[in-house]
Amino acid sequence: MTTTVPQTDHRSAIVTGASTGIGEATVRALAADGWRVFAVARRAERLEGLAAETGAVAVPADISEDDDVARLVSAVADAGGADTLVNIAGGARGTDWVAEAKTEDWEWMLRSNVLGTMKITRAFLPMLRANGHGTVLNLTSVAALVSYEGGGGYNAAKAAERAMTRALRLEEAENNVRVIEVLPGLVKTEEFSLRRLGGNAEAAEKVYEGVEEPLTAQDVADIVRYAVTVPHHVNLDEIVVRPVAQAAAHKLIRKGA
Repeated sequence: MTTTVPQTDHRSAIVTGASTGIGEATVRALAADGWRVFAVARRAERLEGLAAETGAVAVPADISEDDDVARLVSAVADAGGADTLVNIAGGARGTDWVAEAKTEDWEWMLRSNVLGTMKITRAFLPMLRANGHGTVLNLTSVAALVSYEGGGGYNAAKAAERAMTRALRLEEAENNVRVIEVLPGLVKTEEFSLRRLGGNAEAAEKVYEGVEEPLTAQDVADIVRYAVTVPHHVNLDEIVVRPVAQAAAHKLIRKGA
């Protein structure tokens, strides 16, 4: 996917979930456009490699941990601050039906998708308000819109993150902080399904079996890049993006299936 957008001028963003998938692709996309990017994730070694390739600033942190969030805010402030927060970190664990739900999986999904997003957003809002032209972009999912069997925990987490995003937009408009939500459908990335399915590579590959062109991390990163780069008075409130093969939650075209 190729999108032409204006080059940036001294723009600076914090991108979470930067060690893999859409987060990593977003760091690359923004850095290529001249943004100063703070790449945030737990895995320091992957961030260091990404920083060496892109010029991003690697800040290893777990956004669900208060001490890590405080350290991250200090690091960004010491480096001159930022005007944009891109919340990509999150994910899914398990495909159990509610009757067999694993408490630890649900707790992880709520902590990483909801509480982590809340904590880092709360921490950076004073900086974004002070900037005068702040932006928060939250990556949720079409799973926030339509529930499905075996998705209850992820549906609940992403629906909660979506509700928080919509409330935040209402609360921060008077502070000239725009709030954007991107809701991807089927995206084939290195780790999402693999992690969800407990490291079972064969099961993870079957998620995409027969789908000729699922979305890629780069596709979604290009949309994120565009949404945060358009003139600040333009707010792309909600962007739902699916591959053509996924016409709806219940209709996914699999060739040969």
